[in-house]
Amino acid sequence: MEIILLKAKLHRAQVTHAERDYEGSCAIDSALLELAGIREFEQVQIYNVDNGERFTTYAIRAEAGSRIISVNGAAAHRADPGDRVIICAYARFTEEEAQRFKPRLVYLDPSNRVLRTSDNISVQAA
Repeated sequence: MEIILLKAKLHRAQVTHAERDYEGSCAIDSALLELAGIREFEQVQIYNVDNGERFTTYAIRAEAGSRIISVNGAAAHRADPGDRVIICAYARFTEEEAQRFKPRLVYLDPSNRVLRTSDNISVQAA
């Protein structure tokens, strides 16, 4: 049996561009992709914190250090510049792999600078 787990997350990234006339995808600063372990052309789920939209696209590289998060093509109808989004990638694991796996979680400030990284999420208190 396989299980699908969160592989990587860019938490609360700020959308810098929404390009409807660009080939569909999400351009992400290459340095952020590498830090999170998200590959170019990998499928990502995007959750818009500001408007509740949730959609699927794929990651492409933006210039390293640019802090660009550009939602492109049809997905540009679901996010505007300034919106805060959570970008997640998932992977399939065997039960044995899942027991050893730790996700790459990257937390960003409003300028898409890295605040911190982690491999776990705290237990939610009541």
